[in-house]
Amino acid sequence: MIRLFNLEDLDDVMKIWFDANLEVHNFINKNYFISNYEHVKEEIKKSNIFVYEKNKKIYGFIGIDNRFIQGIFVSKDSRSKGIGKKLIDYCKKKYDTLTLSVYKKNERAINFYKKQSFQIQSKSVDSQTKEIEYEMIWKK
Repeated sequence: MIRLFNLEDLDDVMKIWFDANLEVHNFINKNYFISNYEHVKEEIKKSNIFVYEKNKKIYGFIGIDNRFIQGIFVSKDSRSKGIGKKLIDYCKKKYDTLTLSVYKKNERAINFYKKQSFQIQSKSVDSQTKEIEYEMIWKK
């Protein structure tokens, strides 16, 4: 089931966010995520977040702001089981256009987004991590 985030979800969501970032962005120094943890925690409280929940356990979530996907995160043991696709599909029903940024080195994510009909629109350098990232777009 996909539902709107509530504050009771915060610890589970932050654990998924932190663990997933350390694993899939292993090309970025882990101190970047450690130092941004509290900031992200505060932003999540204010953001438009949808969680994927089954049997009262959260397995993943998507953050979206004004048609921009801030991130999709799925717990390690639940990846490649369709949760990310369900979260994207949920947002595709709500919006006519979706955009996101993804690091060039995160090839698995890029391939996932391409399978969801996103296309690379531009390339830039993330000012904080100095990593190349792609801006991708999906249109209905």
